[in-house]
Amino acid sequence: MPKSAVIRKVPRGERRRGELIDVAEKMFLERGFADTTMQMIAECAGASKETLYRHFESKELLFAEIISRKARQISGPDAPMARGGSPETVLTALGVTLLRTVARGEESFLFRTVVTEAARSPEFGDLFYARGPGLTVERLTQYLAEACMRGELHCDDPTVAAQLFLGAVVSQFHLRRLVLSDWKPPTEKEITRHVEAAVSMFMAKFN
Repeated sequence: MPKSAVIRKVPRGERRRGELIDVAEKMFLERGFADTTMQMIAECAGASKETLYRHFESKELLFAEIISRKARQISGPDAPMARGGSPETVLTALGVTLLRTVARGEESFLFRTVVTEAARSPEFGDLFYARGPGLTVERLTQYLAEACMRGELHCDDPTVAAQLFLGAVVSQFHLRRLVLSDWKPPTEKEITRHVEAAVSMFMAKFN
């Protein structure tokens, strides 16, 4: 191992927090948000309810942390967008990661949960957007603004450009997965082809 390599030891509290999030996500998917209680999550995780509440003040904030973690996988510090490279490279990697997540993961179920709960509690929907889709838009907007400053892109409004790109990547796949009874996830080849087309369209407009 190179001398410069550093292995980060995950603190016990942080590791336990991650375990609680894993258990909560599994239970939300199996039982639904409304029918899952903090007591159930604590018992399934082998923790006291006091321990669970020490990490998360409410079930809504625990759900929001699940969304935050998925957003970090798509556009956080360890995601493809943070690795740099040309706009084509960065946008392609981001698009593929995003589309894989939307088309193959459990995000559609989580999205349905948000829609249902937001009808009763608008704050829940606000929290979901801020921790998930909104955060990805913000991160991509920042990247595009910096790329414009370097002369790699030319966007009058990086926020609009970010929204256009993300919409081009996921909108039809997300919609079809939500409503079609015979939905079949796209293959890796289909994902790559679709994202490359979205990147080409984006670059034709903003290069």
